[in-house]
Amino acid sequence: MDERKWIKLAKKGNHEAFALLFREHYPFLVKYLIKVTMNRDQAEDLAQDTMAKCVEKIHQYNGKSKFSSWLISIATNRYIDLQRKNKREETWQKEEMNGRKLKWEMESRNEEWNDVLAALSTLSEDIRLPIILKHYYGYSYDEIAHMTEIPAGTVKSRVHHGITRLRKELKIDEQGS
Repeated sequence: MDERKWIKLAKKGNHEAFALLFREHYPFLVKYLIKVTMNRDQAEDLAQDTMAKCVEKIHQYNGKSKFSSWLISIATNRYIDLQRKNKREETWQKEEMNGRKLKWEMESRNEEWNDVLAALSTLSEDIRLPIILKHYYGYSYDEIAHMTEIPAGTVKSRVHHGITRLRKELKIDEQGS
C-alpha cells in the first residue's frame, strides 16, 4: 500500500494506517529535530508531540506537499512554540528575582511604607493589584489570575511592567544597585 492510501485511511480514523505512517516517518522526524535542537531528548519529545498534533490535524493535510514536509512544518512550529515558552518562562523567572531584589533593596534602605505607598499610588489599579498580591502576599501568577479573572500571562506582564515603573519611581536602579 502506498503512502496516499495510508493517509486517506488515517483521515478516516484508521489506527493501523496512523501506525504505518508513524513508523515510516518517525525516524526521519527525530533526525531532523536532533539537528534543530541539538538535544536528543528534546528531539524525541518534540517528535512525539508532532505526531500527536498530526493525529489531531490529519484532516487538514491536503496532499499539496509531501507528507514528510507537512510533518516538518508541524515539528518546526512546535519547536518555535517551545522556544517562545522557554523565553517567556526565563523572563518571568528574571522578573521574580527582580521583585525579590526590589523588596530586599527597600528593606535594606529602611524604606518607609509611605515611600512605597506613594510609588504604588502612581500605578493604575490593574497594575498595582497584581504587584501587591504577588510581592506582598506571595500568591502565584495562576492564583492571581484566578482571583482577578484575567489570564496568567496578563498578570505576569502587569507585574513586570509595574515593577519596572516602581524601580524607576523609587530610583533604585540609579543608586548603583
